[in-house]
Amino acid sequence: MLFTSDNWAPVHPAVMAALSSANQGSVPAYGNDDATEAATRALSEVFEREVTVAYVTTGSAANGLALACLTPPWGAVLAHEHAHVHIDECGAPEFYTGGAKVLTVPGPTGKMTPDALEAALSVYDPPQYHRVRPAVLNLTQATEWGSVYSPDEVSALSGVARRYGLKVHMDGARFAGAVASGAGSPADLTWRAGVDVLCLGGTKNGCMAAEAVIFFGDEGADQLPWRQKRAGLSWSKHRFLSVQWSAYLKDGLWLDLAGQANRMAKRAAVSLKDHPEVRLIEEPTINEVFVTMPDALADRLRAAGVRFYDWVQPGDRYDRKARRFVTSYVTEDADIDALGSVLDQNR
Repeated sequence: MLFTSDNWAPVHPAVMAALSSANQGSVPAYGNDDATEAATRALSEVFEREVTVAYVTTGSAANGLALACLTPPWGAVLAHEHAHVHIDECGAPEFYTGGAKVLTVPGPTGKMTPDALEAALSVYDPPQYHRVRPAVLNLTQATEWGSVYSPDEVSALSGVARRYGLKVHMDGARFAGAVASGAGSPADLTWRAGVDVLCLGGTKNGCMAAEAVIFFGDEGADQLPWRQKRAGLSWSKHRFLSVQWSAYLKDGLWLDLAGQANRMAKRAAVSLKDHPEVRLIEEPTINEVFVTMPDALADRLRAAGVRFYDWVQPGDRYDRKARRFVTSYVTEDADIDALGSVLDQNR
């Protein structure tokens, strides 16, 4: 009964087959190969416009590269107070940008609101050389609490960012889940709503090591190859990154996998909230379920073989009793049934 993280799931057979197929003969290195061209064409089709892409192996590297292209060292990134770039990347954004500061904005269920963003930016307007200069708005889609921004919400936040001269970066580690939830098309959730750069994740949803830094315009994109090389992130055997994307996107596989994970999360939520000691924090939208439960119940579930994470964030409102359950594309009905049985046995 594994509900810790979708990172734990195996590589999907179609992706593994693509990797094996690519392991034939010799091809040009560092992305100068047909597989990389094919992957970029596939991403351009998904997003309904021509895109510039850097392929990397981790989400932290993707976010760091993207932000480095958008802000100078004396700049600032505005992010939600629970954003991954602030909490869970060990200072990688500051490292890649050469010292740019991450400024945080509060908001419910991981979401930032236009009013809160406006209030945060107003402190730095007009610019003063004594203070960092806001340069980028970071949005997480889906958020660290599993909520999803609609196209209108992204557009409203992008509008505030534009008024203050900021670019918009989206951390899309679970972007597939947001699209599969019905929130909007890939294009509607990104560039049509004002997003300049998306870091699209594949690793959590069936790939081996697949993260893509996708620029929807030219500004900053010209820096990507140099920053990628300088950071030690340029793979020589690049085809093994690229073929994952072509397999992942083919015939909508990425959305099928995310849809399965989302459906299992909804089933898990039903079982969890049926327990008298469990409170659902919010109905799940993607493949994450957040609940509160007493420590004693959490201990009993773990003793019975249920694996999940405690979820304590800055400004904790849940007295350290929030828990996160994550499903993946390999989660099956039998896993949810087993969870329900354990819950029933521990009433």
